Amino acid sequence: MPSDAPSRPIQIAPSVLPADFSKLGEECQALEKAGVDRIQWDVMDGQFVPNLTFGPDVIAACRPHVDLLFEAHLMVNTPEVLLEQYVQAGCDLLIVHAESTVHLHRCLGQVADAGARAAVALNPSTPVAAIEHVLDLVEMVLVMTVNPGFGGQAYIATMEPKVRELRELVVRRGLPVDIEVDGGIGPDTIGGATSAGANVLVAGSALYRDPEGLEHAVSDLRARAEAAQAGAATA
Repeated sequence: MPSDAPSRPIQIAPSVLPADFSKLGEECQALEKAGVDRIQWDVMDGQFVPNLTFGPDVIAACRPHVDLLFEAHLMVNTPEVLLEQYVQAGCDLLIVHAESTVHLHRCLGQVADAGARAAVALNPSTPVAAIEHVLDLVEMVLVMTVNPGFGGQAYIATMEPKVRELRELVVRRGLPVDIEVDGGIGPDTIGGATSAGANVLVAGSALYRDPEGLEHAVSDLRARAEAAQAGAATA
């Protein structure tokens, strides 16, 4: 991250994929108590990615249980067909994949028209140039650090230069854009992602497998990320 770049606040955004689906409302409450900043819903359609996960009714049932921001990561083909349902379900921010729609600019506009905040995601093989001309329509860019569709995958460290390129671009343009990373984020990888310029960190398996519990996992990841961000700012 450029040393003169303003630091955006670190946010921990758990994925609920590893949670107990039979009690998702309680799981969301436990995450809120643990101090997370938002909750990410990994929405999969069985086509853009192999698995099927959360429909809007499931998310709507969990919405009254917590006050946290809900973001829907739409790993679906033709998200423009579904997005209004996820806004109505209580998602505050919708993440649309650049690869999933023919008319990305129009789709991001539809998110705003539906009353939600827009974000765009990039698969590992998709370059930053693919979203360069829609950055004015989003408040966040998600750089996938795994190939989407499965939890528990290994972090792809070669995505860090891509994160750095994106951070330099938004700083150069003076855009108030967060950079999120998703995939393989844990104690050993969060520093590299944050040093490269990410400030919203999605963690799933690393949170749930911490033997000291969710609260420890969240505080540990936050501390590591903030230390890495501070070190990058002074480098």
